[in-house]
Amino acid sequence: MAGSFGEVVERLRRSTVQVRVRRNGSGSGVIWSPDGRIVTNAHVAEVVESLGAGSLGDAEVEFWDGRHIPARIVKRDRRRDLALLEVEASGLPAATIGDSNGLRVGELVIAVGNPLGFSGAASTGVVHRLNWNEAGLLNRAWVVSQLRLAPGNSGGPLANAHGELVGINTMIAGGLAFAIPSHVVAEFLRAPLKQQFWLGLVVQPVTLERSSRQLGFIVMNVIPDSPADRSSLLRNDILVGAGGRRLYSVQDLDDIRANRDGVLELQFRRGVSKNIRSVAIQVAPASVRAA
Repeated sequence: MAGSFGEVVERLRRSTVQVRVRRNGSGSGVIWSPDGRIVTNAHVAEVVESLGAGSLGDAEVEFWDGRHIPARIVKRDRRRDLALLEVEASGLPAATIGDSNGLRVGELVIAVGNPLGFSGAASTGVVHRLNWNEAGLLNRAWVVSQLRLAPGNSGGPLANAHGELVGINTMIAGGLAFAIPSHVVAEFLRAPLKQQFWLGLVVQPVTLERSSRQLGFIVMNVIPDSPADRSSLLRNDILVGAGGRRLYSVQDLDDIRANRDGVLELQFRRGVSKNIRSVAIQVAPASVRAA
């Protein structure tokens, strides 16, 4: 068993890359396909705005065998915190993509990345929490695990015991590791390139009132120089409404954001207070790269 587990981890290490972006340090990424498609976090793939969109050299990718290859940023979705890179290479050791909807609480998971400069470091833990919808499918929130992550793990793979990728690691909150489910990543990759309107927030849905099924969205991150960054919103604020409408699903927030050009008023709570505050945000059109 030890030998087979070691082989699983080694395959994951070979499918994991280090991503370096100008002036922004580095993070991890996953080889999604042998022809050079690499998935990472949007916050890892933040680039200087003066760079040309989709230019080769937006980023640099270091592979397990020490090769360094320039990459272009094909598209980025800051809301889901996902980005797609491409390198000019073939025959790469792509990850085996698993089904995040098949995960269960207590299941063993493995994270691989490049934390604190340690290349290809691995850690293990168990699934702590999953969010399911009425159809029995994992929703667009997170796979939450009890395992150790550190700066540099962002964008790296979360895999099950068979070495199948079931998520992209993105952050630590409350001592728990949060990963974007693999089926959400697949949706992101299938989505056409198109202009969207964006706020510059990374949020996590939470249930506020079970009796009314109302959702809130905890602000996990405010993207620098975004419309939200120029407002009074702070990390850990909880969004409870948008455009004068209460929020009952992730789709509600998506629809309001996608169909609003101009000023959007958000309702939110701060700290332990249940008082509702409002903030007006000038919604900005996002380029293909900053979806």
